[in-house]
Amino acid sequence: MVHVAAKAGILPSITALKYQLADLIEPDFGLLDHLLSFHVLTPRQLADVRSERTVYRRNDVLLDLLKSEEQCDKFLKALEQTGQQHVANYVTQNGGQK
Repeated sequence: MVHVAAKAGILPSITALKYQLADLIEPDFGLLDHLLSFHVLTPRQLADVRSERTVYRRNDVLLDLLKSEEQCDKFLKALEQTGQQHVANYVTQNGGQK
């Protein structure tokens, strides 16, 4: 579980780590559905992400849609709930820089 103190300023970390995260995130096995249920994505945004041909492009589009700290917090929660704790840790530790 990610601690609240570690979550402060997650959006800048996600923005800075976007290209590395696009190589790490697995969007196709529950993550997008969680983000829809958490109201991070709208049905239209979900369709846009899913329409991309490669996993890397799906991740690029997904990461571009994260615009607020609240969305980023929910994104981390969705990562944790879909077995991607290592990715959530990577974000909260700013790519291993903390």
